Amino acid sequence: MAMKIRLARGGSKKRPFYRIVAADSRMPRDGRFIEKLGTYNPLLPKDSEDRVQMNMERVKYWLDQGAQPTDRISRFLEAAGVAEKKERNNPKKAEPGKKAQERAEEKANKAAEAEAAPAEEEAPAEEPVAEEAAAEETPAAEEEKAE
Repeated sequence: MAMKIRLARGGSKKRPFYRIVAADSRMPRDGRFIEKLGTYNPLLPKDSEDRVQMNMERVKYWLDQGAQPTDRISRFLEAAGVAEKKERNNPKKAEPGKKAQERAEEKANKAAEAEAAPAEEEAPAEEPVAEEAAAEETPAAEEEKAE
């Protein structure tokens, strides 16, 4: 018999309350279980002691019997210091979504175009500077001519 330590949902609609139970993995989530090991109330603040309550002696017993904790239960056990912290691998967590990736590509394309454009514009950019210098000389020359 494959045993699991898992959450069984109770409570009313939009007001969840969970029992931590030892159950056969083939039984329904909220169905038949072998033993109630504790409770979990996600509506309470995270620092509240009543948020997660477990009978640690019975949990250790079932773990010794070969029961497998679900991911959420293993996190509770890690927080309580009973189980070793597992290294989790979620490679997609760090990747941005599709729209963010598209925006990044557009930004990179614009940056590449902007880098290419000034290189082409540098030669003509010197000519207006010469024209400005000539324009500055012209009023001075006009003043000399006026005198």
